[in-house]
Amino acid sequence: MCSEFDFSAWPLLSRDFFLPSASEVAPKLLGHALVLQNLGGVVGGIIVETEAYLSNDPASHSYRGKTARNASMFGPCGHSYVYFVYGCHFCVNTVCHAEGVGEAVLIRALEISHSDPRTASGPGKICKWLSINRKHDALDLCSAQSSLQIRQNPLLGDFLADRGGIVATSRIGITKAAVEPLRYVLPGSQALSRKLVPLRD
Repeated sequence: MCSEFDFSAWPLLSRDFFLPSASEVAPKLLGHALVLQNLGGVVGGIIVETEAYLSNDPASHSYRGKTARNASMFGPCGHSYVYFVYGCHFCVNTVCHAEGVGEAVLIRALEISHSDPRTASGPGKICKWLSINRKHDALDLCSAQSSLQIRQNPLLGDFLADRGGIVATSRIGITKAAVEPLRYVLPGSQALSRKLVPLRD
């Protein structure tokens, strides 16, 4: 899948990239890379599916205010928000918007260099594959010293075009505000967590 890419040579995304609302950042994250950096090098995959969660969104963890669990979601932007769900897996998000607002983008699927394109085809699978857990919460995704980073794809235009461009769909896996067109996918990728969900009126 992504064996031709050397993530170690890709630059970090800037802090300003994450400053807009999550609804703007979510589609723009597609095609860039989520990577884990350690003594063994850099491993990761290219983001092919995201979901935005907004401050006024009843499906968002921030909807009822700041808690110990969701504190990192309130900023600063460009940091990670990692939570444990269903008692069985972790999910990783990128924090967006001005500090104190409480918005984030859930990274739902990665395209990776692996024989099985489904290895990271879901938020829980991503964290299992990269061994992401709560110790990775509130990390600076824009820092060269951070173990968890978002890196900029120098061939972004070609990657997006090869996978059919960006498509917005209804969100999945939630019951509140599920009809909102806040899930973004690259439809040509084999790594999507689920097939396209048509937008509902």
